[in-house]
Amino acid sequence: MEDRVNGQFLNGWALILGASSGFGEACALELADAGLNIFGVHLDRKGTLANVDRITSRIKEKGRQAVFFNVNAADLEKRKAVLDEIEKTLSTGPERSRIRVLVHSLAFGTLKPLIADSPSEAIAQAQMEMTLDVMANSLVYWTQDLVARGFMADGGRIFAMTSAGSARVWRSYGAVSAAKSALESHVRQLALELGPKGIAVNAIRAGVTDTPALRKIPGHEEMIKMARARNPMGRLTTPEDAAGVIALLSHPKAQWITGNVLAVDGGEFIVD
Repeated sequence: MEDRVNGQFLNGWALILGASSGFGEACALELADAGLNIFGVHLDRKGTLANVDRITSRIKEKGRQAVFFNVNAADLEKRKAVLDEIEKTLSTGPERSRIRVLVHSLAFGTLKPLIADSPSEAIAQAQMEMTLDVMANSLVYWTQDLVARGFMADGGRIFAMTSAGSARVWRSYGAVSAAKSALESHVRQLALELGPKGIAVNAIRAGVTDTPALRKIPGHEEMIKMARARNPMGRLTTPEDAAGVIALLSHPKAQWITGNVLAVDGGEFIVD
């Protein structure tokens, strides 16, 4: 997408949760190409901040603004502080400036089995609740605040990154699988409740993608091997594949697409 699409995205913003790598990074760059300025929320230690600098530099090279926040997106007080700063930025821009697109791409959870021979090896209640809160419930909380503050209105788009794990099982993926299932349920409910406001909400179910988050899953090498063998396109999904679809669905003519779990996987999910 480019600025020539009716000027729809000029002076607007995207808010990317999990903007410093993987799907979040790709979406930030793709939506900047589409004409959007980028708010990015990420959680990085000193060793990975150079990548954040690279991303913001690329966004600025495209002629867009890049305002990034290195905070825990699931923390209530941090969320409020970020939104306060966003409000300051929006208030100094054109009257029509608001957040056009929200992308939820938070990938932080506990990868432990639900049942183990030793209780210490099984997931604990706090770990389960944290995983659900970060990877699913935080979508609701950010959306509530964006709408309540008037940052997002008619024509807005909300996208949540899900995975085949919402319907399929993998060792040590139980808590994340539950979170993805909850995330998809939240998407459907938000689509219902935000429909009257003209805001479309969809989940993007990407295929197996070689991202930093995937590499943290025990046995990810086997997942990659199986995906390559099964995918009709003969390759893995890339973050850019998903980002391109999100940009397309952000087009004003795509507003009637809402409440869905959309596969962006080259046909991977349909093959047993």
